[in-house]
Amino acid sequence: MLNVALTGNAGAGKSSVLALFAAWGATVIDADQLARAAVAPGSPALAAIFRRFGRDLEQPDGSLDRATLRRRVLADDEQRAVLNAIVHPEVARVSAELTEAARRRGDPILVADIPLLFEVADPGAFDVVVLVDAPETVRRERLMRERDFTWEEAGDLLGAQLPSHLKRDESDIVIDNDRSRDALEARAREAWRTLQERAAVGARG
Repeated sequence: MLNVALTGNAGAGKSSVLALFAAWGATVIDADQLARAAVAPGSPALAAIFRRFGRDLEQPDGSLDRATLRRRVLADDEQRAVLNAIVHPEVARVSAELTEAARRRGDPILVADIPLLFEVADPGAFDVVVLVDAPETVRRERLMRERDFTWEEAGDLLGAQLPSHLKRDESDIVIDNDRSRDALEARAREAWRTLQERAAVGARG
């Protein structure tokens, strides 16, 4: 099995590429979905967040007010590190279980979407690292348009991540997402062919 990490800074378009890879046959693991599941009502991680950051983050249905928590930790490195220490171990545990299940099934290509691969994970644990990238101004505009961030919130989030030019140097494949949807799909398709070739080589030993 070819174990692939898909990463990129906020607003780069990782989710779009992940959806394309899934449509083309990849087994996918979405770290954002795992993070949401990790803080579901009744979970130990959510209880820890309420203890550390306050019960005012609890919504009437018992779920987490993610937007308020995001604003609270974005510009505070220490608070963000505390939050990561609560959520990331559970995400890593479930991701490892899903990876092992895919390996046992003999799935040819597994793609794990890991936004903070270079910040908090180990790129060396994967066979291939795929980076989705776009100019910072484009990413900031996307965050404001698609996720209702303010200019300042988008800047705080982007500033909390390693600059993408450093990640480009450490990635095996870079997909630039600075043009149209059709252009992104064409570049993603080229990357997918490369992954298929790598997987085929690995299968042949």
